[in-house]
Amino acid sequence: MNDPWKNARRPSSRPPRATPLPPREGGTPPPPGRGNDELRLYGWNAVQALFTKRPQALRKLYLVESLIPRMQPVLKWCVANRVGYRVVEEGDLNKLAATTHHEGLVADVLRAPVLPLAQWLAELGEGPALALWLDGVGNPHNFGAILRSAAHFGAKALLLPASSTLALSGAAARVAEGGAESVPLVQLPEDAEAVAQLRAAGFGLAATLVDGGEDVFRASLPARLVYVMGAEGEGMDRGLASRCDQQLSIPGSGAVESLNVASATAVLLAQWVSQRG
Repeated sequence: MNDPWKNARRPSSRPPRATPLPPREGGTPPPPGRGNDELRLYGWNAVQALFTKRPQALRKLYLVESLIPRMQPVLKWCVANRVGYRVVEEGDLNKLAATTHHEGLVADVLRAPVLPLAQWLAELGEGPALALWLDGVGNPHNFGAILRSAAHFGAKALLLPASSTLALSGAAARVAEGGAESVPLVQLPEDAEAVAQLRAAGFGLAATLVDGGEDVFRASLPARLVYVMGAEGEGMDRGLASRCDQQLSIPGSGAVESLNVASATAVLLAQWVSQRG
């Protein structure tokens, strides 16, 4: 039997409906026979950012018929590069994405590689740089919001602890609104070695605390800085916080206990950018 994905369909003709693949979302495992090197993206900005930055990573595309005119450049590229796409119904996309928040577009793509810290530092170059160390962040919507803010403010990377199992999901990529393609993920070695490598590269480390830290709006922030962001609820590891060069807090009115980690990240990123002038 011929593989229905072997030959791409021309944009001017409507291809047969796809047989929906098993849904894959958040922390759920990929379907049998599909490795962890693939990711199911959905949402207009997430898919368009992937196509702009890494078109060669596109493996399969599903879309509703109404998007065909808007998607002509992508569909023509699919035809030229023998990448399969299917026009499907809204309900099929709901099953493929395991959500209704797909904006009529779903894509199976290759994941961007997670870089070792030493490689990222070697390729970073000189000058001011800002990165985020995610100490326990796991909620995909917070992760996506952090990626969006990191891309907006020009952060150079999200640093993942050695023990972290955090990986980009379709939900996080959709919330990031394209930001996931602009901010690389970097795998750290064990904490002590990671701190040593970052300091050797000229970075200061700032622990972010709910309270008890220096007011971030009054603090002097270095030109090369890593904000260490704690887990939702528990906050960051106190041992790691004590090894950082600064301990910072965001002052508030007291009407609520604190900002969530994604909102706090946006405030911290903006403050570093404001000090760079």
